[in-house]
Amino acid sequence: MASHSVADGRAPGGPLYDLMYGHIHASALRAVAEHGIADLLADGPRSAGELAERSGTRAEPLRRVLRLLASRGLFREERGEFVLTEEGAALRTDVPGSQRAPVLMFTDEMFRRAAAGIPETLCTGEPGFDAAYGSPFFAYLEETPEKSRLFDSAMTSRAGTVNAHVTEVCALPAGGTVVDVGGGRGGLLRQVLTEAPGLTGVLYDRPETIAENLLDGEAALAGRWRAEGGDFFASVPEGGDLYLLKNILHDWPDEDCLRILRAVRRATVPGTRLLVVDAVLPDDGTAHPAVALDIVMLMVLRGRERTADEFAALLADAGFRLVRVLPTRSMSSVVEAEAV
Repeated sequence: MASHSVADGRAPGGPLYDLMYGHIHASALRAVAEHGIADLLADGPRSAGELAERSGTRAEPLRRVLRLLASRGLFREERGEFVLTEEGAALRTDVPGSQRAPVLMFTDEMFRRAAAGIPETLCTGEPGFDAAYGSPFFAYLEETPEKSRLFDSAMTSRAGTVNAHVTEVCALPAGGTVVDVGGGRGGLLRQVLTEAPGLTGVLYDRPETIAENLLDGEAALAGRWRAEGGDFFASVPEGGDLYLLKNILHDWPDEDCLRILRAVRRATVPGTRLLVVDAVLPDDGTAHPAVALDIVMLMVLRGRERTADEFAALLADAGFRLVRVLPTRSMSSVVEAEAV
């Protein structure tokens, strides 16, 4: 098959154009999420005119935006009407695992401005977010309540299905105490305690975070868990039989990860299990969705996604042995380790 270049008089296409227009696709995606178009298609196909009338938009530009997103598989155009595909259904607000909140977060100006700083990041190694906002990401969230709510909503949406996928692949102990370090509002701990009725749990995070936990209203878990506030860089609750670190280590550079892991190790005895839930990147260049997330870490935080070998080295330096890596049906894997 002959190849063509710009010199042939044909415009180039393929991956280069997909990348070049990537911000346009993201902006179109954000627009339909903001206007709730997927919810309007939940009951069946509608024309651009109907959708525009119901969403308070204009039919002609809406049709063009939907046509673009149809080319990416989120919608389908049939006889002048638009149909929501299985992929596009994740934009609905009323479905389990809705991804509308993550879409709104990752297409927010916070991330667009941070991404614009990547050329400078290549020279300095510093996150573009810090340069754009004059503040580290989490400090900015603390100072900006509406962005903090957006972030919390997106993380809750992303976490829901991941928690179930984690317990699918892990052999939970029949009894003992599980300590969820940096457990946020307690979604994973709730899932674990529900799956393993013989376990008790400790939800450990910043006091202001655990104050809004998801477990207080769970009558079936009453008396089986407690919340404890603190700083996981300094210490974590002692005496657990199983420790959890979900989506924590990828937020931090190696030196900070070692501080967290060593705090966990000080709280444990040899043989104690640790489950690290994070993406595990392939080391052979195989495509993986977390490769893009790794760039988010680069532009927003100082963290990174890691390979199994990189996890093994971190764990060994902190006094743990990597036992195995368990893939899940989500982007995350479970890195199982043991205190030595």
